[in-house]
Amino acid sequence: MSFENGLIDLRSDTVTHPTPAMRQAMATADVGDDVFNDDPTVHQLEALAAALTGHTAAMFVASGTMGNLIALLTHGARGQEVIVGSQSHIYLNEGGGMAALAGLQAYPLPNQPDGTLRLEDIEAAIRTEDVHHPRTRLVCLENTQNICGGVPLSVTYTRRVADLAHSRGLQVHLDGARLFNAAVAQGVSAADLAEPADTVMFCLSKGLSAPVGSLLCGSKDFIAEARRNRKLVGGGLRQAGVLAAAGLIALDSMIERLEDDHANARALAAGLRSVPGLALRTPNPATNMVYFDLTPPARLQSDQLVDHLRRRGIVLDGDGGSHFRLVTHYWVSAADIEKTVAAFRDVLGPA
Repeated sequence: MSFENGLIDLRSDTVTHPTPAMRQAMATADVGDDVFNDDPTVHQLEALAAALTGHTAAMFVASGTMGNLIALLTHGARGQEVIVGSQSHIYLNEGGGMAALAGLQAYPLPNQPDGTLRLEDIEAAIRTEDVHHPRTRLVCLENTQNICGGVPLSVTYTRRVADLAHSRGLQVHLDGARLFNAAVAQGVSAADLAEPADTVMFCLSKGLSAPVGSLLCGSKDFIAEARRNRKLVGGGLRQAGVLAAAGLIALDSMIERLEDDHANARALAAGLRSVPGLALRTPNPATNMVYFDLTPPARLQSDQLVDHLRRRGIVLDGDGGSHFRLVTHYWVSAADIEKTVAAFRDVLGPA
């Protein structure tokens, strides 16, 4: 499967277009007003999301960032502290919403190469009951951990973090934007990974090919309160069933095929290993991300590499420096991977 325009877009798995089945479902969806809680398609999606994650309730939101923000607003109070990874999306890439809108203070801990936070670091970060200290309220994990290479956190690790947090009176929120990638990569269910956490957010528009939307899952009481915070941040949707319909297709037919994306990422990494001027940071990707650095022997600068590949129909997203992330998804085929590797060899090989 490739894009209609022939481009091979490796910038992210958020660039996916809805599938033909999704477009048909969206066109014929039963709808209501979701702010009045009477959209039947949204109800169906929320029930499925809760069941898949091992929780009792769920709420449809416009984006993963909104879902994480609503979770923070619902879990915490202004002036409290949240333990996060220093490389986490919540900490680095959500506009500072934790501080600006939730009034929460971040306590960043170093992510290990496997994406985890060391249990002893979490333990040491929990504040004592001292009037000088903010109260620690929440531990946030990310699965898969994006910046560490799209690495999945294990069921055992997530359970150990949850047990530690709960023993100290804390809650756990799981940023599971790519939760289903983590589940497929490890041969476990999403519920196995998400159930230990008090709340989990996952995206429909990353890898699962839906055009819009994420789900925040937790207890019935938590989600009831979260609905107030969704309204607070402008997330009240009306005839959202047209979007939820695509989400139902995503959860019904797009999860198991994520292994195709993982296989394509492995093939891409294998093909790039011998390309001069590239240093792979994920030589054996666990999911759908390949990270590499453009090293000094390369005969092109990063902006030149992006330009040369774009002329060959391959779209990259660099960080303005020498670091790159390539992401496979539904609209990137095995043939596209072969074409991409050949293009890299062509533009970076001997002049």
